[in-house]
Amino acid sequence: EVQLVESGGGLVQPGGSLRLSCTVSGGTFTRDWMYWVRQAPGKELEWVSFINMNGETIGYANLVKGRFIISRDYAKNTMYLQMNRLKTEDTAMYYCAKDFDMNTMTGTRGQGTQVTVSS
Repeated sequence: EVQLVESGGGLVQPGGSLRLSCTVSGGTFTRDWMYWVRQAPGKELEWVSFINMNGETIGYANLVKGRFIISRDYAKNTMYLQMNRLKTEDTAMYYCAKDFDMNTMTGTRGQGTQVTVSS
């Protein structure tokens, strides 16, 4: 059974940085496209970033482009999201996901890690 475990969330001031991690076990990490998605209170789930199997195809939502960086470490079966210049509107529960359909916003997700950007 595949498990996705996120970590690295927390409280940070506007303009600050955080690095989220997602460790995958029981799956086929090297053959999976991986995603970061988020959900703010009262809002729908939205995709943040994706990275393909070999890390050569990467995409970012416009709201985070230029501030967030996605990467993956195959030796550690771990994906990362470096979040810089954080804004209050980045406050959300962040999930890593695989087998994710960006049209229906469904797939396999972890339990999430909370990111709160506040002064």
